[in-house]
Amino acid sequence: MSTAVQSTGGDGPASAFPPELAGHVLQNAPALIACIDTELRFRFVNDTHRRWFGVDPAQLIGRRVSEALDVQSYLGARAALLQALAGQPTHYEGELASGAMRRYVHGHFQPDLDATGQVRGVITVFTDITERHALELQLRESEQRFFQAFQHAAIGMALIHPDGQFMRVNAALCAMLGYADTELLARNWRDITHPDDLAASEALARQLVDGNREAYHTEKRYLHRDGHAVYAQLSVSQVRDDAGRLRYVVTQVQDVSQRRHFEDTLFRERQLAEATLSSIGDAVLTTDPGLHVTSLNPIAEAMTGWSAGEAKGRRMDEVFRLRDADSGAEVANPLREAIRRNAIVNLSGKVALAHRNGFETPIEDSAAPIHDPAGNVIGGVLVCHDVSENRALALKMIHLTQHDALTGLPNRNLLPEHVDQAVHRATLRDRRCALLYLDMDHFRRINEALGYEGGDQVMQAVAQGLRETLRENETLYRYNGDEFVLLLPRVDEACEATVLAERLQQQCARIALPGVASLQVGASIGISVFPDDADDADALLRHAGTAMYEMKVAGRGGWRRYTTAMGERAATLRNIEGALRDALAHDALALHYQPMVDARSGRIVGAEALLRWQVDGHDVFMPDQFIPVAEDSGLIAELGAWVLQRACMQSRQWRQRGRVLPISVNVSPLQFRHERFQPQLDALLGAYGIGPGQLELELTERTMMAGGDATTRLLQRIRQHGVRLSLDDFGTGYCSLSYLKHFPVDALKIDRSFVHDVTADSDTAAITRTIVAMARSLGKTVIAEGVETAAQADFLREAGCTLLQGFHFGMPMPAAELERWMAASAA
Repeated sequence: MSTAVQSTGGDGPASAFPPELAGHVLQNAPALIACIDTELRFRFVNDTHRRWFGVDPAQLIGRRVSEALDVQSYLGARAALLQALAGQPTHYEGELASGAMRRYVHGHFQPDLDATGQVRGVITVFTDITERHALELQLRESEQRFFQAFQHAAIGMALIHPDGQFMRVNAALCAMLGYADTELLARNWRDITHPDDLAASEALARQLVDGNREAYHTEKRYLHRDGHAVYAQLSVSQVRDDAGRLRYVVTQVQDVSQRRHFEDTLFRERQLAEATLSSIGDAVLTTDPGLHVTSLNPIAEAMTGWSAGEAKGRRMDEVFRLRDADSGAEVANPLREAIRRNAIVNLSGKVALAHRNGFETPIEDSAAPIHDPAGNVIGGVLVCHDVSENRALALKMIHLTQHDALTGLPNRNLLPEHVDQAVHRATLRDRRCALLYLDMDHFRRINEALGYEGGDQVMQAVAQGLRETLRENETLYRYNGDEFVLLLPRVDEACEATVLAERLQQQCARIALPGVASLQVGASIGISVFPDDADDADALLRHAGTAMYEMKVAGRGGWRRYTTAMGERAATLRNIEGALRDALAHDALALHYQPMVDARSGRIVGAEALLRWQVDGHDVFMPDQFIPVAEDSGLIAELGAWVLQRACMQSRQWRQRGRVLPISVNVSPLQFRHERFQPQLDALLGAYGIGPGQLELELTERTMMAGGDATTRLLQRIRQHGVRLSLDDFGTGYCSLSYLKHFPVDALKIDRSFVHDVTADSDTAAITRTIVAMARSLGKTVIAEGVETAAQADFLREAGCTLLQGFHFGMPMPAAELERWMAASAA
């Protein structure tokens, strides 16, 4: 039979589509085309058979299909052939082979009907899908390998639908969470997430679904089937289709519960150790095997005069210097012997510890080596305690320097170290920590409305309310005046800090102000998150303060999170500096004077000069705002010289009017250490005729402790000119009573933290009496500052204070107003 297409009758298409053209198309079609009769013999075969199988199509005409194909191919296609011969079109997909040639094909079987509609054969069309089939096999093998790896992975794995439903889970995840796979597949990930971690997890999931993140890593807690929490570390990535639609999320889950348990145990032990070392009455110093200092506790800092930061890395003998109490000869440090002998060594005889500023404290001491788990010596620890009568007083003083007397909160002295620790832990655990810097809004108005005693009560209520809002591991510090800092050592998402800020503001708003309906307690809060907003602890605190300032400028009563655009804070400080320079140049500053009274007679016997920057009677900036700027910018020497010159000028004016009133002036440490300070002071004393006892300089412990012998010599020269010296903020340093014997001071001012509590705290009252008695025994005048009530004045008068100063006796006021006030008092 010819291989040309035969007409099956009918009109139209045959005449429109010439047989020779149709034959050409069929012969050269890329598909394998054949016509098979009812006896399963080939009636037509196109030339593609030659190209596919190397068979001459003419040789196939009249042969049975079973003779042309191998057995397996024929059996696979036979069912489809028979179905088509029965009049039903059908399909077949499988291998088609003839001789050694094989193809994987998709076949279409169409009944061939005659003019009467009777089946006279089957038309078959096969397309070659060998390459596609191979790719599908590879894909299936790849998927099988993936899901084998997925199912048997050592860590938990899950495929999760964008709506959160589990699509596939492996055995490790089921074992980790205690569920069968069918139970997990019936759940959403939200169903098994710990409620406290749900908000942070939702936020991350939203970012992934919205396309704002491609992947993320985090830690969270799942709820085990039996109810306990499972700490897990997650690595989450997304799979999207060609159109960019999210198909599913791949989540890898590692159980870190044991690690967290070890970390928490280690953290608690470390915290316990740090708290113990900070609170015990003994000094503790540790070193490496080479006897270089690695740490000091607060008592050791106070007894040696070295801060932990300054001492770290220095030789032990430079920091911890021992002397024979009788002869003054150097004593060998027992720690060297303890490390050499690998044994505990105690000091023998009377030994004194030399402070870096020269004075000595009698001590008892023991030293021991520190071992690693293998028993090797990796350093040493030295423990000593003060055996003098000042020890109990010193412990109380140290507590007062680290805690706020009014609220009982830790103060700013403890904050830097704690922030450093939080940042270090966050870095190690690849997580976040945060600071909230909170400043009370318009608290000055509250003080004016309720008085300072009422303001203190409000401040105590604020501190208590804020504490009640916090979780166990969050710490609140009273940073400065009406400012608080809150340390959050762990936040999973920055939004946790903002949610807490809103709760803190709500808590402040609930505090009632009795009898003052026009005022409400409010706060402005700045937020800084590590490592998102800051690279280290210093930047974390600085940026939180900057954000708080931005909130103040924006109108108060809200919160701001730090952004890099908040460089305006630095610009503001530069503006203060520029304005301060202009104020100095144009004489826009003024001195106010607060009276000091004789404790017995109540007579005004002196005044303290206090710097003010005002326009039309209103403060432009408070001293605690512009004095730090002056110190940072180097203006403090010029500013201090201006204050001294104006105070001396005022003293001469009063003397010319027949009134001799000694004036005391605060001197900044930076001003005091400036090389021009003494020549300027000598020139002022001569120019204004300042006589002995008419000028007093108030210096802080920090000023006197710095500089060693050079400071002592300068103080002695100043006294030789008749200028009195007083020690300001006395009682906040460990060795104050000891070095009174070594520094030429005439008077001491008891720190206001003692004065504030003398009528409310028996310990503070006892310490204050002791300070006054010991100072008077050394011939020092005792001044109590910050006296605000008659009860405080009565106590301090009875305790033996010489002079009293505070709002109870008079606010700071301009010189002319003080003159009128004194004249009225005399009348």
